[in-house]
Amino acid sequence: MIKKLVYTLSVLTLGASLLTGCATTKNKETEDIQKKEIKFGACAGPYGDMIKYTIAPGLEEKGYTVSIIEFSDYVQPNLALDKGEIDANLFQHQVYFDNFTKEHNLSLVSLTNVPTAGLGFYSNKYKSLEEIEEGSTLTVPNDVTNLRRSLKEAQNAGLLTIDESVDPTTFTEKNIIDNPLNLVITPVEAPQLARSLESAELAAVPGNYAIAAGLDLSTALYTEKLAEEMKNVVAVRASDIDQPFVKDIEEVLQSEGFKKAIENSDYYFSSFQKPEWYITKWGK
Repeated sequence: MIKKLVYTLSVLTLGASLLTGCATTKNKETEDIQKKEIKFGACAGPYGDMIKYTIAPGLEEKGYTVSIIEFSDYVQPNLALDKGEIDANLFQHQVYFDNFTKEHNLSLVSLTNVPTAGLGFYSNKYKSLEEIEEGSTLTVPNDVTNLRRSLKEAQNAGLLTIDESVDPTTFTEKNIIDNPLNLVITPVEAPQLARSLESAELAAVPGNYAIAAGLDLSTALYTEKLAEEMKNVVAVRASDIDQPFVKDIEEVLQSEGFKKAIENSDYYFSSFQKPEWYITKWGK
């Protein structure tokens, strides 16, 4: 009797395990099947357009519905991604991504970088760097990564010299060691940089915000040459890295359809600086 009872319990336990296993597998399959909407986060400007015109069409061909969720700052897109409010984002370069995810302890990964518009120095007053007068105000992004980036480019343009030995994560405008024109460095929120030209003589504006504000990239007094880590990346949650929708995003980014859309003269992406993988794959 005892042996029979043990046997019966064992069978029931095995049956329950099998049912649970089947349910888990079924739920996983259902999750993959049901994942037909991808919510992409972006800031106002060209990378929302890049999603719309170069990425979304390829995903739609694969059966997805793509929604673009627009954010007004550089903080919320990563926080929303980590919380599961969106599925991917495209707005930031690799250096910013690395610093932000480390600082906020986020479990996110970048898939690949994409063609990116460089930061430029714009002015309503001057037509060239040589015209810049002593005491002019230069507005720069107020987040530490892009502040250092903009002042590094000001150094490359011959306007000032920074202390490059300072930890990039703690860099401020106080780490300028030579400022022959006595430029007044004023950090402001990145979305306000273009508008700051109403009162400032110069503004260091990241490409996405320049385009969003209607600035002509060709009018920049100086444009940075982007390193690979300064090109924008598509990011997803680390827990989703093996999900079919993530693999489909990667396939679309590597596709000829993406390349044709980037090179389409109806858009403004063709003038963006291309990642090394893109040049290797497509020859330009």
